[in-house]
Amino acid sequence: MCDHSQDLDGTIVPTVLRIGPYKFYFYSHEPNEPAHVHVDRDESSAKFWLNKPQLARNIGFSAKELNKIFKIVNEHKYELLEAWNGYFSKKCR
Repeated sequence: MCDHSQDLDGTIVPTVLRIGPYKFYFYSHEPNEPAHVHVDRDESSAKFWLNKPQLARNIGFSAKELNKIFKIVNEHKYELLEAWNGYFSKKCR
């Protein structure tokens, strides 16, 4: 199940997980990239690849907090991949 919202330019942003202060989501216009998830907290943002979890990009998170988020991504890898695959196969639109 996805919680749909929109970013400032109107792009659909399905939120697939919320844990503590973290929002895990992806953009609806990124189906041609490998499976990944964006993670936001306040003004900080990161992007993690999902098939072999690893950090793709970081803006503002400390190394300690990135490690915490990475553990969450690993723990929920299959749930996040299922949401990605479900959304882009049009099951969650």
